[in-house]
Amino acid sequence: MMKIGIIGGTGFVGSYIIDALLQADHELRVLTRPGSEHKLNSHPNCTAVPGDVANEADIRDCLSGTEAAIYLIGILRELPQQGITFDAMQRRGAERSIAIAEELGVKRFLLMSANGIDAAQPEDQTPYQTTKLAAEERLKHSTLQWTIFRPSVIFGPPRGRMEFCTQLKAELIDSPVPAPLFFAGLSMLDAGGFRLAPVHVDDVANAFATALTRDDTIGQTYALCGPDSPSWKEILKALATASGKSKLMLPAPALVLEPVAAVLGRFSWFPVTRDQLRMLLAGNTCSDDGLARLGIAGRPFDQSSLSYLASP
Repeated sequence: MMKIGIIGGTGFVGSYIIDALLQADHELRVLTRPGSEHKLNSHPNCTAVPGDVANEADIRDCLSGTEAAIYLIGILRELPQQGITFDAMQRRGAERSIAIAEELGVKRFLLMSANGIDAAQPEDQTPYQTTKLAAEERLKHSTLQWTIFRPSVIFGPPRGRMEFCTQLKAELIDSPVPAPLFFAGLSMLDAGGFRLAPVHVDDVANAFATALTRDDTIGQTYALCGPDSPSWKEILKALATASGKSKLMLPAPALVLEPVAAVLGRFSWFPVTRDQLRMLLAGNTCSDDGLARLGIAGRPFDQSSLSYLASP
């Protein structure tokens, strides 16, 4: 049993990681923003530590007396007016937490990063990716025993939170307008042909819990992808089928959509930002099977795994 401090534990993935850690009899301290206490598991070994990742004293309180720290904070869209930016949440928050973990003598540090980031081609990276990469670099140059996870898109029952497939269903499948088959360039022949490798949230949670029990995961980076790599078009078809619907899909050229997304992407009601569109078109699959390296058999992206999308 370990005492673990968790930063970012009240979100979709965090709730599953907390469950996996509690099942392994760990004792958890979870940094929790005021008003989010109800999102936390009520287990006696799970303690809410009130605070904010922007406050060093709050992080210090969360990590005090712990043997391991887990940083899970990640956002898909910036809300600068609320202080929610990639730099604040994914870089500075992580760097602050790493420094405090070092100061307090915490031994282990697990970081949630993202698949698709590439230090060799920084000019092709979005702010989402560069801030994830900066957090990785700070951790790698720390004195901590670190492990980094880079998941592809994560799916699974949302528990009332934002989740990849539920969001696509609400914004694209349930919408009365045709679903977009994005494509780059001028040719429509491969519209919606880029591929993703959705990984089930239970497998991601398992990866974090497993890493804490194995010394051979120290100093390692794991790409986490599911066993299937469906195209965007195949993903939308699967979501429509799981929802008990048929869906018209039409080619959507990025050349036309990017300028629109650049203007409207700052509004939460617009379904995609320009950077999200860029990352989608680049695809998101793994060359390294991190789940297999951890001894985890990934769940397939199939109708059984998507049954939670069935309309009531």
